[in-house]
Amino acid sequence: MTSSNGPSAAVPAPPGRRAGAPAVLDREDLPDRVWTLPNALSVLRLLGVPVFLWLLLGPEEDGWALVILMVSGFTDWLDGKLARWLNQGSRLGALLDPAADRLYIICTLVALALREVVPVWLVALLLGRELVLGVMLLVLRRYGYPPLQVHYLGKAATLLLLYAFPVLLIADGQGRLAEIAGPFAWALTIWGTALYLLAGLFYVVQVAGIVRAERTALASP
Repeated sequence: MTSSNGPSAAVPAPPGRRAGAPAVLDREDLPDRVWTLPNALSVLRLLGVPVFLWLLLGPEEDGWALVILMVSGFTDWLDGKLARWLNQGSRLGALLDPAADRLYIICTLVALALREVVPVWLVALLLGRELVLGVMLLVLRRYGYPPLQVHYLGKAATLLLLYAFPVLLIADGQGRLAEIAGPFAWALTIWGTALYLLAGLFYVVQVAGIVRAERTALASP
């Protein structure tokens, strides 16, 4: 699997892993760097979350909220490219990047639901996916494994959703532009949601494979 803010590399199983357990990608194998351009972009995205929520739920300045959301989507793509081009992958980046993605998705969903832009069932689906992945992280920790890296499919789904949300806001407005934006907004939302759930399913399958290999190893003489 691949993180957008760090290179991908298969590493041996953690100390104490039994033979036959699948290799996983370990963030600890990345350099321990803080002051990098990709990390600065990830921090910038995180700082934009409360501002975005305030604009959306307070004065309802949708235009400026759209700007922040679109900038977040662009920097999400850019920090991964820079990490590879400049060889600036890091442990911190591998944590910050998916954290910023999830925060934007969760906060945007809640805000759009409160504004009645998106239905509650859509919020339940995507938040349920995050809950399931949280349980999978606990399972990995139980067996001594680090979190699995972000998959390309998950990154694609995240980008679709981050671009869907601004278009949903435009479609919620008035006029010809809102009418044109509507079909595009829901196409991006449906595809993004489907891929997001599929990426979560792949994660669950990977964790199940690790657990199965561990149990098989323990049962073998």
